[in-house]
Amino acid sequence: MRILIHDYAGHPFQVQLSRTLARRGHEVLHLYSASNPTPKGAVAPRADDPAGFAVEGLRIDSSYERYSYIRRWRHERDYGRRLAARVAAWAPDIVILANTPLDSVAPVQALCRKRDIGFVLWIQDLLGIATERILANAIPVAGRFIGAWYVAMERRFARRSDHVVLITEDFRPILDGWGVAPDRMTVIENWAPLDDFRPAPRDNPWAHEHGIAACPAIVYTGMMGLKHNPALVRDLAAHLTRRGDARLVVVSEGRGADWLRERKAAEGLDALDLLPFQLFDRMAEVMASADALLAVLEPDAGVFSVPSKVLSYLCAGRPILLASPAENLAARIVSRHKAGIAVSPSDPAALIAAADRLLDNPEERARLGHNAREYAMTAFAIDGIADRFETVIADAAAHAGRGTGLAPETSRN
Repeated sequence: MRILIHDYAGHPFQVQLSRTLARRGHEVLHLYSASNPTPKGAVAPRADDPAGFAVEGLRIDSSYERYSYIRRWRHERDYGRRLAARVAAWAPDIVILANTPLDSVAPVQALCRKRDIGFVLWIQDLLGIATERILANAIPVAGRFIGAWYVAMERRFARRSDHVVLITEDFRPILDGWGVAPDRMTVIENWAPLDDFRPAPRDNPWAHEHGIAACPAIVYTGMMGLKHNPALVRDLAAHLTRRGDARLVVVSEGRGADWLRERKAAEGLDALDLLPFQLFDRMAEVMASADALLAVLEPDAGVFSVPSKVLSYLCAGRPILLASPAENLAARIVSRHKAGIAVSPSDPAALIAAADRLLDNPEERARLGHNAREYAMTAFAIDGIADRFETVIADAAAHAGRGTGLAPETSRN
């Protein structure tokens, strides 16, 4: 089949899926946004890429400004038209959209319905709910109405999809409430490419280049945006500065990283090192340079977001220091499989205590890191994941152009 997979963010695991499907004989075009300034996975061509695989970054003229609501809205609408044009030109049998802004989804789904192209909505975050919560806080009156509009939009897209992939069972009750037919939903938890994030020595070239080879270090990688609380990171950096023997390395860009840079200068956070995004080919070294890997997630993000950085951390074989709501899937994985320490994001003291515990106990670090990698080896095997996606693709192809994915009692609504 001709399969077009679009992952707006350019994450590592989606492009791994595309390559795997191509190796199974499908013709796969993998698209991502080259205008979105987030760290990208292995989107550059590789020497061993299968013949049926191609990857392209889509770029548009309008600038991407994450924190300017109007300009970002215009950008995402323009991007959706560009994406729909590329879909039309390539003429796939199936389109799978992941991490795609809702304003960008609209023209693509409309095109697929018009041309009987199977459409799969791969829900990474419940973007409508996230938008509603963010805007309700940022624009107290109008934000609630705009947010409700986006929730309704996402509900409509899910109901009109030929199949919907959810990354956690936690999303299913919401989709049930939206009237999406149960047999059109499949839960496939996210993963990370095992080979791209292999455990590496703690004493490695990247650690030496950044002066942390000989001292204890906690490392944070990835975006630090609206659903991450940089104040927690600042509190931890202040504690490590007082402690005097360890460093906190933040490899990030965005509003949270900018705020931390200001706090570092104003508060003398000597233990805090701030670095821009690193090349993907060096990420295994970056993670290996850590005695513990840090991730944070805001309390109200627990329902609609699962931080993908935690999945990469699991592959790296390092213990995870996670501040996240207990109900979040990432927190459940870390706690259930003893892959690190998960604490409430509302308890900075607990995060600091957990950091001290990991830094002071090398045997526990080794055990938790081993558990993390063992879990990843079992859960992230790509062949079984690709099998499940092929089942989803076959179902979407069978239902393309035959109506909506509504539950029977809502099909006339």
